[in-house]
Amino acid sequence: MESSLRSDISRIYGRIGNDFMNQNETQWDKLLKIKTTGRDDSRSDQYRYPYEPTQYCVLERLAHSGLIGKKNVLLDYGTGKGRVCFYLSYQTRCRSIGVEYDERIYNRALSNKADAVSGNKVKFICADAVGFKIPDNVDRFFFFNPFSVEIFKSVLANIIDSYYENQREMLVMCYYPSDEYLMCLSQEYNVTFVEEIDCSDISDGESRREKVVVYRVGEK
Repeated sequence: MESSLRSDISRIYGRIGNDFMNQNETQWDKLLKIKTTGRDDSRSDQYRYPYEPTQYCVLERLAHSGLIGKKNVLLDYGTGKGRVCFYLSYQTRCRSIGVEYDERIYNRALSNKADAVSGNKVKFICADAVGFKIPDNVDRFFFFNPFSVEIFKSVLANIIDSYYENQREMLVMCYYPSDEYLMCLSQEYNVTFVEEIDCSDISDGESRREKVVVYRVGEK
């Protein structure tokens, strides 16, 4: 089934090119057999931000960066309906864990998992990000501004603690990072900048925040 879908995707890219993917989020959802489009701010507040899926064209660049592979385990904070997990597990063969605090949206992710092409590589957990215990095999972390910088600081501290409990290569990846997130990352002694994946061309305004920044956790 997966090989057939990959052939379909290759034909899409060959015929239409990347612009098609930028404008047709629903096509990827259809190919992956999931439903993740649309914004949801019904339970957002000053600390937890609305659900908004990461664009597939951004995830494509991350998948092709070589930073995630089949031996990695990805943890997506504020996973929402699970798009990041489903897509990256499909494209890179990694295993993924999605953490979501909103039970209603979490149940949407579970519904997607039932039919998703990569559902057997994905796990969802309904939990508060700060209190969630990071499994010792997780080595990749993804954020798309799911919560305030106050919560982010606590979660980052958990990630650093997890490194010292079981030292391994760990990468933190933030899409469309706020200045507050970047400041927090830069002030951590045990966090080092690795690279930036430029996504500015996918936005009409070419925002300076249209990027994925990557940091390594561990001793310098």
